[in-house]
Amino acid sequence: MGASKHLSNDLKTKIIQHHGLGEGYKKLSQRFKLSFSTVRNIVRNWKTTGTVLVKARSGRPRKISERQRRRMVRTVTVNPQTSSKDLQHQLAADGVTVHRSTIQRTLHKGMLYGRVMRKKPFLCTRHKRGRLRYAKAHLDKPASFWNKVLWTDETKIELFGHNQGRYAWRKKNTAFQEKHLLPTVKFGGGSIMLWGCVSSAGTGNLVKVEGRMDSSQYQQILENNVQESVTKLKLRRGWIFQQDNDPKHCSKSTKAFMQRNKYNILEWPSQSPDLNIIENVWCALKRAVHARKPSNLTELEMICREEWSKIPPTRIQTLRSRITEVTKTILS
Repeated sequence: MGASKHLSNDLKTKIIQHHGLGEGYKKLSQRFKLSFSTVRNIVRNWKTTGTVLVKARSGRPRKISERQRRRMVRTVTVNPQTSSKDLQHQLAADGVTVHRSTIQRTLHKGMLYGRVMRKKPFLCTRHKRGRLRYAKAHLDKPASFWNKVLWTDETKIELFGHNQGRYAWRKKNTAFQEKHLLPTVKFGGGSIMLWGCVSSAGTGNLVKVEGRMDSSQYQQILENNVQESVTKLKLRRGWIFQQDNDPKHCSKSTKAFMQRNKYNILEWPSQSPDLNIIENVWCALKRAVHARKPSNLTELEMICREEWSKIPPTRIQTLRSRITEVTKTILS
């Protein structure tokens, strides 16, 4: 039979019990059909340790020493973009050859995991000061204030662009089967630019932008859609207009247009899409639109309008708490 490590603890206990009754190694080996040396080793280990249990074995020695592990953790903490291949080269310089998966497992034990870096607008000192000023001025604004805000923005929706990053379950060597492929078209198969507005009461007008939008076209869109949306959403007197700091939004002619129409404009910090709840509404719209798989730009526009009208006011209202959370983060 095999070595004692393959034997059950119950069998070893019986061997010890019979040995205590005076049976020798030879008789025990015949009784339990084990080799003489196996019985002898079980008894000897019991006499030495006082137990039949097998002690935990140390296993294969680690290739990466504790000092090298600390250095790896320190390296990725200082520079999170360090790749496992860079660390592999670093260890190779010490004469240690390991697979990248070994490096990754070592870092995982230190609660360090490779993740896709989140994208955010670049913020210079001026932008940070503006965001801080905005946060201090608006952190304690009541719900009645935010209910009066008409949030506006533009977005581009591509015909096939949202397909990127999808997953499919498949077997090995089946990657190029048609059902496992995503159709792609150069430049996303075309796209449309939309202008839209929302408030806590729901979605306002959604407009397709023709060609490249300049200040004149932007003002025309505002003239044809803002007041209509304000009436539709039943915003009270003193409603507030929100827009970002795009050049066409801040041009002299646009500012003059807003003064003539007595727009009450919300002061807006540059590079701050995270403070605009309509950005989340755009994401929800794009997911809903591409789930319906439009086949051409005309169909894309039609589906956009249909899905826009389906967005419930409750969805927009739940996003309002996001403003408070982001504002607190800026102040922290």
